[in-house]
Amino acid sequence: MESIKAIFWKPDPAVQLRKCNQLIRKNARELDRHMMQLRSLEAKTKQMILTTSKSRSTNTAQQTRLLARELVRIRRQSARLATSKAQLQSVGMQVSEAFSVRKIEGSIRTSTGVMKDVNSLVRLPELTGTMRELSMELVRAGVIEEMVADSLPDEDVLEDDDEAEAEVDKALREVIGGGLESVGATPTQPEKMEDDYEEDQETLEDMRERLEMLKS
Repeated sequence: MESIKAIFWKPDPAVQLRKCNQLIRKNARELDRHMMQLRSLEAKTKQMILTTSKSRSTNTAQQTRLLARELVRIRRQSARLATSKAQLQSVGMQVSEAFSVRKIEGSIRTSTGVMKDVNSLVRLPELTGTMRELSMELVRAGVIEEMVADSLPDEDVLEDDDEAEAEVDKALREVIGGGLESVGATPTQPEKMEDDYEEDQETLEDMRERLEMLKS
């Protein structure tokens, strides 16, 4: 029935606004879910850093630093998702404003602000599918123009530069509590070193896979 109506009449603005708001809430819930998973992953990583830092293996310092780098990646991704949620909330307010103007003036204006935020959110791996659905609805409503978005570069890659290493050092100091110099200082039980190293490597690989799953 709705499809037949759409052939003869223009879409109902109230229905369009309701559908846009539903999609915005759906995307917000998806972001909340990803951020909650990242918080859980961050807590687990911090605990692993503490546990590994107390190990007496010769690989303790290396493994602790690798875990700290993973912690920095997780925090960077969490910050990116928090920024994205703020953008999504901005989209919601601007869409409501656009429909309010439509009631008063009888027409809707294309919003460059919404266009910019939606373009950024569509390229976010966590929201690609649902944001494309929202962008299509906003195009139909006339709030934005049709756009083609390129994929975002991976912002979570940590380069081996001074800034990245300083961020890793800061994370280590925060978790370990200033005992960075003593990490892995007195190795004992050499027969267990290789087993500990392999176990740490497996755990680290598992965490990396989980982080990638959150991004896909």
